[in-house]
This record gives sequence, C-alpha cells and structure tokens, in this order.
Amino acid sequence: MTRIWRIETVTDAARARIGVARTAAAYGVPTVERARLATALSGRLRQSLAKGGTWVLTLTASGPPAGAGELHAVLTPSPAEGAADRTPWAVTVPCPEPDGVSDTGTVPDDPAGLSEALLSADEDTAVVLDRLAEQEELVAFHRVELHQTNQGVLALHAELDAAGRAQREAFAAERLARNEAENARRRLTFLADASAALNASLNHEEIARRLPDLLVPRYARGVDVWLFDHEDERHRPAARPAAAVRAARTGRPQYAADHPGGLPGVDDGPPSPLDPARPLLCVPLVTRRAPLGVLTLSPPGGRWDPDDAVMLIELARRAGIALDNARRFEHNRDIAEALQRALLTELPAVPGLGLAARYLPATYGLNIGGDWYDAFRQRDGSLVTVVGDVTGHGLHAAMMMSQLRTALRAYAVDGGSPGRLLTRLHEFLNHLQPDLFATAVIARFHPEEHTLTWAAAGHPPPVLRLPDGRVRVLDAKPGAMLGIPLRQEIADHTERLAPGSTLALYTDGLVERRARGIDPGIERLAAALGSFGSAELGADLEDAADRILHPLLSDSERDDDVCLLLCHLRG
Repeated sequence: MTRIWRIETVTDAARARIGVARTAAAYGVPTVERARLATALSGRLRQSLAKGGTWVLTLTASGPPAGAGELHAVLTPSPAEGAADRTPWAVTVPCPEPDGVSDTGTVPDDPAGLSEALLSADEDTAVVLDRLAEQEELVAFHRVELHQTNQGVLALHAELDAAGRAQREAFAAERLARNEAENARRRLTFLADASAALNASLNHEEIARRLPDLLVPRYARGVDVWLFDHEDERHRPAARPAAAVRAARTGRPQYAADHPGGLPGVDDGPPSPLDPARPLLCVPLVTRRAPLGVLTLSPPGGRWDPDDAVMLIELARRAGIALDNARRFEHNRDIAEALQRALLTELPAVPGLGLAARYLPATYGLNIGGDWYDAFRQRDGSLVTVVGDVTGHGLHAAMMMSQLRTALRAYAVDGGSPGRLLTRLHEFLNHLQPDLFATAVIARFHPEEHTLTWAAAGHPPPVLRLPDGRVRVLDAKPGAMLGIPLRQEIADHTERLAPGSTLALYTDGLVERRARGIDPGIERLAAALGSFGSAELGADLEDAADRILHPLLSDSERDDDVCLLLCHLRG
C-alpha cells in the first residue's frame, strides 16, 4: 500500500498528518509509537511550510509475506520546485499488521470532517498522557523508594563508620593492652633475673658491684650504691645528694628534679645542687632491721616511666635483702672460721717424726667448720694423728668438731688402738647426737718400732709415699661413717715403715670435685706426693705441704674446707 499527499498549505499538512495517523492506527502501530510518528511529522511539516513551495509526502506499507512489517514515510520537495537545496525527510515505524488492511488513510475535504479528524487525533495524545501519568506515578514511587534506599544507605554508612571507629578503637586498645602486657612481662622477667643474680652471691661488695651492671643502660644512665657502714675512705665522695640523705633518714624513695616526677610511692623534691640538670631517684636499701644504704639512679632518658620506677623500688628492696643476707653470712662465716682456727691444735715436736698441717677454709659458700686435724702423744711414746670431717657447716659444725676432738683425746688417755678409738667416737656420736655424722682417719706412729697402725671410718684413705718414691693408697676396708644408727667395730690396719716414708692424711675438700668425683683427686694427690724426693720432704715439710696444695686447689673454686696433715718418718 502507498499513499501520496501534496502539501502546499496548512490544510494540506493537517490532512496529510491525519492520514498518516489513521493509516498507522489501521496497521496496528502502538499508540505511543503512533504519537511519536505524528509529532515528528508535524514538526517536519511546519518546517517545510515555513520554507514554502510544494512538498510531497509518501507513505508506504511493506512487509514480508508473514509476520510484522513497516510503515515508511518520506517528505520530499516537489520535483517541479527544483528543490536541490531542500533535504528530504524520512521515518520508519514497525507495524504488526502489514497485510490485509483496508485503506483508512482517506481524510474528507470538508472542514467539518477535517475538524473531527483533528479532534479524534487527540485520543492518541490522551493515551500518551495517561501513559505519561502512569510513568510519573511510577517514577515518583521509585523516587520515594530511592530516597528511602539512600536514607538506608546513609544510615548503613553511618553504622559502618561507627563500627569501623569502634573496631579501630578496639584494635588500638588491644595494641595498648598487648604492649602493656609485654612491658609488664619484660619488667617481671628482668626483676626475676636480677634477683637471681643478686642472690647468687654471698659477698656484699660483689652484690653492690652487680647493681650498676644490671641497670645500666636499660633502666638508668648512672647508678651509685651508698652503703652506710662499708665506705672506702680513699674513694668516699665529697658529698651525697640531699635526696639520698633524705631517703636514708626517712626510709622513703625520693625524686630530685626541677619538675614533679609523679612516681607512685616517691616523694618529690628540688633538684640536687650537685647536678641540677640531672633528675635523681634515690631509693633506700631497706632490710627487716634498718636501712643499709641508698641506691641513687639517673634516668636513661628525660624521666622514668612510673611502672619502671615501681620495678626499680622493688629491685632495691630485694637488693637490700640480698645485702643483708650477705652481711649476716659473712659475719657467721668469720665467726666460724675464727672458732675453727682457734680449736685447731699446735703440732707437737716428736723426735724422729716431722709434722706439717694445713687448714684452708672454703672460699665459696658457708662451708666453713667441721674439718679438723689433731696430733698428740700417748704415754707409751707413740704419736696419734687424726684428720676428721663433721657433716654440716658453720658454727654448729665447728662446735661439734671441738667436742669430737676433746672426746678423742679423753678416750686416748686410756690407750687403745685407732680402731677402738673410732668405735668409741661412733658410740659417742650415736648416743649424744643421733642426727650428726662424721668421718675420720686415725694413724698411730711408733717411731722407734717403725710401725704405723691406722683405721678409717667413712673417710678418704691415707696416701703413703715410700722412701723409693713409690706411692700407695691405704684403701683397706674402712668402717662406716661415725654416728650412723648401727653397731660397728672398726678394724685396725698395720704397716711397716722405712725411714724416709711420708703419710698424707686429708679431708675430701682436697681431692673431691663435683664434676669428677673423688678417685681422680686421690690419684692427683698421690702423683704430687710421689714427685718429691726423700731429701726434699725431710728438709722442709712445710714447703712440701704448700707445694702439694697448690696444684690440687688452683684449678677450681674451693667450696669446702681443706685439711692436710703430712707425717714424715726421718732416717
């Protein structure tokens, strides 16, 4: 189907527009598309009329044999007008019913019919407006939904932002708590390690020396330890900070600086005139009885962390206890050593027999007291020598050693062999001191008969050097330790001695080492004794005693008393 309209006037344009609209309606073009076609055509017609002349509108319906088709409208100038400069206009719309449609595009020429056709064209506009109203309502609904969605999104963003801030604050609090816990763990670890280092020594001077090594530079830039009763006059400082003096008098920690320290349990004071720019923390070294001194520290930075200050005050308290324990130990040790030395015997002069003895107190720990030696003559002219060791240390061991020595001398007045004397000492200890034990070895010399009778009770065996340089360990079966809860008869052993023989009696402190036991030490003692010549031992037995002790004791710290008694049978 093809329709053609010639357009010269507005009426022609109206008739052509109405014809196109009716044809589109007849071919099933949707209302909205039909309105768009009519609106576009009207606008083009107005432009064409404004240009003037004659225009030709051609409307063609085409389509496949079956299915949807198209309406194709073309507006061109009339060929007779010679419109070479007028551009044609064309538009195409789909139509679902391209076939079998009657010609409905005719418009009557009378004005009444034309008017009716124009009015009926408003029906499409009304439909479009209804559609537009529906779309506006839908747009308004979606606008409300969008506004509500935006409000929800804003609220969600606010919640997320608040949750993010809360999470960041929680992370910051967690980091702070973790750092505080790590710092607390570090302080506790340092306090435990420092306390162990201070309590490992029983020498108050060494403890005072260790404090600066422990604190500098981690917790202090400088450390001064002021001990009240142990100042070296040659190194005593000219003056003490006033804060240290106040700490000594009041027993409270003092902080001296040009600004408040704010440290818990610490009194603030003015800066020290000795060094006003340096803050000082002065902590008394207190004990259960009285202050021992003052620990003065300067901070590693501008000031102390309050928790570090609390830890330093606690360390000073522990250091005071360690110093007090060391002083008490040293006092008891000095008393025990003095008592021990006072109770040791002056060796007698015996014709034909040389004697040399050494007693060395322990240099490590409170292991003083309990080791002793003795030598005394009997009525028959023989000489009794003894070396013993009481279990335990300190004043109690020294006192018990004195009782054993006195009891032995009393029993020896009645005579009796070394084994019998040891048996009676065993009964003495078992009866009077059931919880105390001792070891001993007794050797009796008969210089005129050149015989040696000896007996041992739980004690290291005597070592005998023969005149030809050979050395024997007299390890015949000894008795059990003195004082153990059993009955025993300790046997005697006899040796013939040739002139030039030397017997060594000793305690386990000379030969026993924790890492190696006692046997290697006895072998070393035998080797040292065998290294002398008979002339050397006879000429200077005292020097020989020193030369034996040196190699045996110089390679380790002496943690026990040492007794050595040398008996040399002269020719």
